Amino acid sequence: MLADCYRSPDSVDVPGTRNYTYMGVVRAYLGGRNVQLCGLAQYASLVGVTIGYTITASISLVAIGKANCYHNKGHDAKCSLSNYPSMAAFGIVQIMLSQIPNFHELSFLSIIATIMSFCYASIGIGLSIAHVTSGKVGKTALTGTVVGVDVTASDKLWRSFQAVGDIAFSYSYSVVLVEIQDTLKSSPPENKVMKKASLAGVSTTTAFYILCGCMGYAAFGNKAPGDLLTEFGFYEPYWLVDFANACIVLHLVAAYQVFAQPIFQFVEKKCNKKWPESKFITSEHSMSIPLIGKCRINLFRLLWRTTYVILTTVVAMIFPFFNAILGLIGSCAFWPLTVYFPVAMHIAQTKVKKYSPKWIGLELLVLLCLIVSLLAALGSIVGLISSVKAYKAF
Repeated sequence: MLADCYRSPDSVDVPGTRNYTYMGVVRAYLGGRNVQLCGLAQYASLVGVTIGYTITASISLVAIGKANCYHNKGHDAKCSLSNYPSMAAFGIVQIMLSQIPNFHELSFLSIIATIMSFCYASIGIGLSIAHVTSGKVGKTALTGTVVGVDVTASDKLWRSFQAVGDIAFSYSYSVVLVEIQDTLKSSPPENKVMKKASLAGVSTTTAFYILCGCMGYAAFGNKAPGDLLTEFGFYEPYWLVDFANACIVLHLVAAYQVFAQPIFQFVEKKCNKKWPESKFITSEHSMSIPLIGKCRINLFRLLWRTTYVILTTVVAMIFPFFNAILGLIGSCAFWPLTVYFPVAMHIAQTKVKKYSPKWIGLELLVLLCLIVSLLAALGSIVGLISSVKAYKAF
């Protein structure tokens, strides 16, 4: 539905005008306060994701050091490493990559991210299968963890809500779908290409998600770690665990840029519009950089994007439990961006009659997903409280 709304007004005979951003699409079909609500949800989600990626990348980098430590000193050794240097290193890399001007020049990063995703997911599945075939598997049950044995009844309830939210939020690319679709050529029609890409992407990721989830649970049962690769479900072969975590880091290096570019471009377009005469904002300078060649440098872009990366890195350092906050942000952004706006725009675009069977079905879908978001938000709030308490105790 969202892909079909990229052009407006669109018809079979005459393609409509391109809408370059998610906010632009909402402005064309819904207008009013919907535009501000969309912008608030989208950019809050994007900022949260970039901070979360900084934390997650540092966890994988630390896991590489710990894996080597456990291999050399034994699995019971106290291998403690700080996340701060890893976060700083990740931030420095992002400062350099953030100078890539726009989405259209990110194709090589997308390819890297895709390859890395296949690598670490395949390694996680392979190690889980090897663990299952070894016969040393954990206790499993159709209903998962056992109340009174593994968890309390309230813990199981809240974690179930969080799990439902995790499933819903694991297809978060709708936040940047329009911006990605804008990089496509007009022939064949962008919406048809985007829908084929979405089908292929969702089908592939679903297969990997199911395999990782099912094989990970089959291997470790009710004691399965939250992350098979960073929480040491596997210790050996340590070099393979290292390689998998390195793939995660490279994936996040690339993915950070995909989610940060809409933020960069939003601010830059606003500033260009407000101060069109400022050479500091509009002028570009050619500069030769060793090993890279000639690059176009804009001083405002350099300053603004560097500042943004530094700020997100500092926030990641101050709030290492931010991933729990990210679950809450995800639950708040999922319903409007993935469900409500696409459905509302589809109804407006195709002129679905009110109270018709199709209209009722779409509205029920919106209501169901709203309930999922609210339950997931509750679970995330409880999880966040637990994370803060654990951090203070530490």
